[in-house]
Amino acid sequence: MSPFIAEFIGTMMLVLFGNGVVANVVLARTKGNDSGWLVIAAGWGIAVFIGAFCANDFSGAHLNPAVTVAMVIAGKLGVGSAITYCAGQMLGAFAGATLVFLCYREHFKVTEDKDSKLACFCTAPNIRNLPQAFFCEVLGTFALIFPIFLMITPSLIQGDAPVDTDPVLGLGSLGFLPVGLLVFGIGLSLGGTTGYAINPARDLGPRLIHALLPIPGKRDSDWGYAWIPVVGPIVGGALAAIVYKWIA
Repeated sequence: MSPFIAEFIGTMMLVLFGNGVVANVVLARTKGNDSGWLVIAAGWGIAVFIGAFCANDFSGAHLNPAVTVAMVIAGKLGVGSAITYCAGQMLGAFAGATLVFLCYREHFKVTEDKDSKLACFCTAPNIRNLPQAFFCEVLGTFALIFPIFLMITPSLIQGDAPVDTDPVLGLGSLGFLPVGLLVFGIGLSLGGTTGYAINPARDLGPRLIHALLPIPGKRDSDWGYAWIPVVGPIVGGALAAIVYKWIA
C-alpha cells in the first residue's frame, strides 16, 4: 500500500470514529445523546488508535499535517513526501466526515441546534477569544507531538536514518496505544477550551464538507475561526520538533 493510500485510509477512520462520537453525543435522539465530554475524549483516543493501527506499517501513520511538518523539520521526511502525506490526510478527512453525515443523516434532520451540527464536523472555542484559542491549539499540539518524539525510535530523529527510508515511527511493542491514550489525556486536560483540533486535516477537511453538504438547517461554517485549528497545530508541531532536536 502506498503512503498516500495509507494516510487516506487512516485519516478517514480517524475522522469517522472521532467525529462519529461527537455526533452520537450532541445530535438529537441518538443512543449516546448528552453522554458528555468524557465519552467524546475517549472516542477520540480510540479513533486515533484505530486510524494509526490501519496506516502504521505503510506510512508511519501521521494522519495529521502537524505531525508531517514536524517530521520534515526533524529532517526525517522530504518535502515531496510531505505533500503526498498531507493530500492523503485531507482527502481522508473529507471521506470520513461524509460518512459521519450519512450515518447520522436522520439525526441531523431532527436536531435544532445549528452549533451542535457544526460540532460534528469541526471545532470552535467555548469562549471566543482568538489569541487565547490560538495559544490553546499551539499548546495542545505541542503536548501531542513532543511526547510522540520522546516515544519513537531515537535514530529516526537524531540523524542515523536517511530521509524517507523508514516512514514507520517505531513506537515499540505497544504500538499506537500510548498515542491513543495521549490524545485521550489531552482531551480531558486541555480540550475544554477549543475542542482540541490539534490536527489541521481533522478540522479543515470536515469544515469544508460541512459547507458543501446539504445538511438540514445548518449554520455557516465559521470561516472566521477556521485558520486557528490549521495554523495553531502547525506552529505547535514545529515547536515540538525544534525543541526535541535541541535537547536530543
